Amino acid sequence: MSLTIAQRHAWSLARTLMVCVTLFHAGNGFGAVPSSEFDGDADSVIQEYDPFNP
Repeated sequence: MSLTIAQRHAWSLARTLMVCVTLFHAGNGFGAVPSSEFDGDADSVIQEYDPFNP
């Protein structure tokens, strides 16, 4: 998956769940989780999406 697609999915997830979502690099791809559940390496974070502050 490309970074652009991952960013779009992360933003959509944030808007759907209405919570902040963290997009991060994971191995050969990307992952997105609610920011409150992210406990990975801070250096792997690409961006955080806040649905209340677009």
